[in-house]
Amino acid sequence: MSVKRRDLVKYFEENGYRLLREGGNHSIYTNDRKIIPIKRHGSIDRITANELCKQAGLYQKF
Repeated sequence: MSVKRRDLVKYFEENGYRLLREGGNHSIYTNDRKIIPIKRHGSIDRITANELCKQAGLYQKF
């Protein structure tokens, strides 16, 4: 099962993260303490999405 990228980005933005910059294959999000790269694909594997949430210090929603 996969997660839509826009749902993951929306979850990050609701929790205080903002777009820092666009990399080659990733969008880089930050909350001024942590920097999290999110792949620029239409969908992201559920396990990867939860791992990104864990790295960001957020509840593993997916």
